[in-house]
Amino acid sequence: MDVISRDKTQSSSHSRPTAPLTDRVSMLFDGGCPLCAKEVAHYQRIDREQMVNWVNIDQDSAMLKTIGIDKTTAMKHLHVVNKHGDVVKGAYAFATVWAELPRYRYLAKLVSVPGVLRILDKLYNVFAEKRFNRRVRCDSNVCS
Repeated sequence: MDVISRDKTQSSSHSRPTAPLTDRVSMLFDGGCPLCAKEVAHYQRIDREQMVNWVNIDQDSAMLKTIGIDKTTAMKHLHVVNKHGDVVKGAYAFATVWAELPRYRYLAKLVSVPGVLRILDKLYNVFAEKRFNRRVRCDSNVCS
């Protein structure tokens, strides 16, 4: 799993936010990105049980300081704080959120087959870099 560590000596260990943990995962998303906002709105509509804490970092980036991620990094790739307090990104972040959503739980299980998430994460990273570099979101220099 792609888990982010704030300790630079550990390449793939768990990190813990200093904020109190909740019983919900927190998805940190770029609400100023039209594509991201549309996708998150879809997820929010089906999250009737409020299983996910939706954090629009375009409007409130306070949580980023808590978990030690700068805004540009957060804007480039999707980040999620899971129920254990670990920060995950990319396809792993999507799978974490999907596991909480009624219509997507089956998809989370499907992509969790060994090797599948690693491949999806590589594809997601290519997409995320292109999205950020093309400034789909950043035409007004909001990301700089």
